[in-house]
Amino acid sequence: MMNIRITEHPQQATAAVREKVPMAELTEFFSRAFQDTMTALEDQGLHPTGAPFGKYYGRPNAMVDVEAGFPVGTAITPAGSVLPGSLPGGRVVEAMHIGPYDTMESTYSAVERYFADAKLTPGAVMWESYLTDPEAEPDPAKWHTQICWPID
Repeated sequence: MMNIRITEHPQQATAAVREKVPMAELTEFFSRAFQDTMTALEDQGLHPTGAPFGKYYGRPNAMVDVEAGFPVGTAITPAGSVLPGSLPGGRVVEAMHIGPYDTMESTYSAVERYFADAKLTPGAVMWESYLTDPEAEPDPAKWHTQICWPID
């Protein structure tokens, strides 16, 4: 059973890299963006305050407008491609996906049905928080990804 709910999220400062990348290169982008962001944070004596995230602008298709990085407690100074940003505050539809990343389409379909059934309008951005480190948990069936989609 999938748990989908409406919840309130505070705005969260972030440090991240944003690019438009082909869908086929998304994994490579995330790896590079997370590494670059961690390096920038370490260079500034800062630490992530939560799980890594991917923030999507519009609906992903062949080209994906995506931002990847970490929540932070203090705004960072821009460092190369790593820029300060934020995850929006307000009401969101939140779902927990359990399983490999390549099966998330079914969770997104359920979230879209939830929006439609509740007569809510989805926001222009959405984000995923990757709660399980694949290096610490090699079994993709046990990976937890929190999906947050703001309500307009």
